Amino acid sequence: MQDAGIGLPKKRQQNTLYTMMLQTFPVVALSVRVSLNATNPNRGDCPRGNGTMDTGDVAWVLAATCLVMLMTPALGFFYGGLVRRKNLVSTIVQCMIIFAVVSLVWALWGYSLAFGPNVGGVIGNLSNVGLNGVGAQPNTFYAATIPALLYFAFQLKFAAITPALIIGAFAERIRFKALLIFIVLWATFIYAPIAHWVWGDGGWLKNMGVLDFAGGLVVHVSAGLSAVAAALMIGRRKDVKEAASQRPNNIPYVILGAALLWFGWFGFNGGSALKADGIAVSALVVTNLAASASAVSWMLVDWTLKGKPSAVGIAVGAVAGLVAITPAAGYVSPGASIVIGLVAGILSNRVSNWRARTRLDDSLDVFACHGAGAIWGLIATGLFASAALNSAGANGLLKGNAHLLGVEVFAVVVVSAFAFFGSYALLRLINLFTPVRVSPKEEEAGLDISEFGEEAYG
Repeated sequence: MQDAGIGLPKKRQQNTLYTMMLQTFPVVALSVRVSLNATNPNRGDCPRGNGTMDTGDVAWVLAATCLVMLMTPALGFFYGGLVRRKNLVSTIVQCMIIFAVVSLVWALWGYSLAFGPNVGGVIGNLSNVGLNGVGAQPNTFYAATIPALLYFAFQLKFAAITPALIIGAFAERIRFKALLIFIVLWATFIYAPIAHWVWGDGGWLKNMGVLDFAGGLVVHVSAGLSAVAAALMIGRRKDVKEAASQRPNNIPYVILGAALLWFGWFGFNGGSALKADGIAVSALVVTNLAASASAVSWMLVDWTLKGKPSAVGIAVGAVAGLVAITPAAGYVSPGASIVIGLVAGILSNRVSNWRARTRLDDSLDVFACHGAGAIWGLIATGLFASAALNSAGANGLLKGNAHLLGVEVFAVVVVSAFAFFGSYALLRLINLFTPVRVSPKEEEAGLDISEFGEEAYG
């Protein structure tokens, strides 16, 4: 059989190859198409950075957006495996509905508040409400080589997963109606302002020189401290007294969820470069190394102190490492990322064990994983960041710049306080109009039955 395309002009050979691949493997075909276009001097693209689109960047950020979308249902499986079987369905569906609700909030007003034209360094104005003015043309401040609408879609996935992280703190006892109200208010009054401070054009923390490559502050510190506030306000579970009664109902779900989170995090961090370039590649590599190091260090701590490793611990350790590298991913070397991961696994493990001995019922250890992990990651950014790796960043303390470490710590304190007190106030406000917590009878029956009338293992 003669090879397809032989004897045809070069351009027709390219198109024939593309057509064949499209029939067998669309993702590979898209990559090849981008590659062929990149070598075509007549494709009509202008150099990067001048407000015109680059097809390679568009393809990568599209792919990264899809990867990050996967993380919210992955979180549902991760959390769903950790709770008791009578709350499995409710936990997964909470993550799903949060994604849907925040998608609408983000399109209608959230994106404008976070990334609209600056008002005093604290919030965006409402000029982009309903995606007004957000279309195919790039916004040169945020991403000069991809459509503004794609930047909106990418940032939406961050806005959606952040409040979903919080539900681990009040798992098994939150009333569904109150949760929906809280998500709308939290995305509007907590997440959007923090996103503007750190990432927005004119944001006051950004202007101070704070570095947060992919959401250590905006996503994980805000979620981790909001989780503590929620656990304190809602109170402990009524029917959990012994460690045996808190065992995960489905460890394979935990491992599956962690694996999918790990996979999606390549888009979370690598996509935050907003270009298909060396920084994206570096972010992807250090993300994997930090997660690996943290999984190993958590495992070794458990093995040393408890006599055997834990499958759940390895999964949670990997997530802790992913959290810790998030703010630093675009600014640190592979060697530094391994150190960040090793410390994250040990730190989050010990914070989790300390929390278990207190009265704080942060049910799924949101603070230990996301709060403590992210705080360490931001401190590590202030220590290990190198302008030689990313000229848009800055040198850290180990490169002779103590200022960066100072502003990173300052930002942690500010965002922690804002998220904690703001979330506590929102829950108190909601509780004035509708109960935030289910009744003891509903809690005992489980939220799957009491809130949804459905069971995971009917």
